Amino acid sequence: MAVPIAVLDCDLLLYGRGHKTLDRFKLEDVTDEYLVSTYGFPRQFIYYLVDLLGASLSRPTQRSRAISPETQILAALGFYTSGSFQTRMGDAIGISQASMSRCVANVTEALVERASQFIRFPEDEASVQSLKDDFYGLAGMPGVLGVVDCTHVAIKAPNAEDLSYVNRKGLHSLNCLMVCDARGVLLSAETHWPGSLPDCTVLQQAALTRQFENELHKDGWLLGDSSFFLRTWLMTPLHIPETPAEYRYNMAHSATHNVIERTFRTIRSRFRCLDGSKGTLQYSPEKSSHIILACCVLHNISLEHGLDVWSSPATGHIEQPEEEYEQMESMDSEACRIRQELLLTHFS
Repeated sequence: MAVPIAVLDCDLLLYGRGHKTLDRFKLEDVTDEYLVSTYGFPRQFIYYLVDLLGASLSRPTQRSRAISPETQILAALGFYTSGSFQTRMGDAIGISQASMSRCVANVTEALVERASQFIRFPEDEASVQSLKDDFYGLAGMPGVLGVVDCTHVAIKAPNAEDLSYVNRKGLHSLNCLMVCDARGVLLSAETHWPGSLPDCTVLQQAALTRQFENELHKDGWLLGDSSFFLRTWLMTPLHIPETPAEYRYNMAHSATHNVIERTFRTIRSRFRCLDGSKGTLQYSPEKSSHIILACCVLHNISLEHGLDVWSSPATGHIEQPEEEYEQMESMDSEACRIRQELLLTHFS
């Protein structure tokens, strides 16, 4: 005699019927230490995310027994910070690995929808001046609005075996262009670029370049390393410094630009799904890009809440091919003039 098999409907679990939810796990029943060790963040931060994302994660339908926004957020945080769908983590909050995957997708999209709210350049004059003052306090480099660089995140090979995602080391990755302030807060994050593109090409095609070339930021510049071309709004180091002023400029540039490297290490340390220690992101390039951006949003929110992990040791390994490039000096005479004036005015 055939035995009937109960089929678990993941959508039913996630979205439910009416307002009933499956509250298997209670935040108030566990310690902050447990939450930080298992999900990467303390209780009050998780409560903030529930308030922020709750409406997006609660979709009233005609189904019952929905997974609560709180549980969906815990599932996503567990994945972001551990890099795996561990059975024990799903067991802890009472859902299957399949449901955890759905939860990650939902929370990721909810965070991506809010990216422009949390990742942006300041616009008011006082905030822009504060940005410059913070950078100047690091190493005496004036007029800096942000430091820019690229980092690679390993992904699985796309179904179409798209060679555009194969980087110089023969591995599939996304090349992510980011800008941060002196505290490591991200001001811009473009996470979708194929890994085969060199940094200078990514910047050339990026929305960031259009933003600055449209002169939305007239009274300052970004700092970029020698993988980028010198531009009127992007100061790069001198290839062969010769004078004391040029050496001082390069030293101040390097000390200031180092903030973005520390920021990359911080993000990989906190969000282990990006650091390569658990393997590549097992998603399409588009979904992987969204996961990276969601982690960037969480990074900014965590700094906003005083959760600074710059003192934490970096862990794991990320596939980030070192660029082999010739010095990307610009033929833009105006950009050269601006850098020379900067040398004479502030470093001579």
